[in-house]
Amino acid sequence: MPSWTAHALARPHQDQLELRKGDRVLARVDLDGVPAGTAGQVLLANGFNWLRYRVLFGNGVELADLDGRHLEPTGRTAKRLAKRAR
Repeated sequence: MPSWTAHALARPHQDQLELRKGDRVLARVDLDGVPAGTAGQVLLANGFNWLRYRVLFGNGVELADLDGRHLEPTGRTAKRLAKRAR
């Protein structure tokens, strides 16, 4: 299956959270039906200048249009992003 790659002209800001489908995350803040700290998995990663994500949380709630203000990477995802930031 082909994966999504950003357009060559897309210039997301430096602090933007760049996740992939399947990455594990935590809710950073309370969301509709999802308390802060709830684990979830990225179902869809999309966007051009604003990278946003659809996430299925462990309590069964699925939310869209989430970004770094709402999500925090965890586990292997956090390690991968930390390694790339160096």
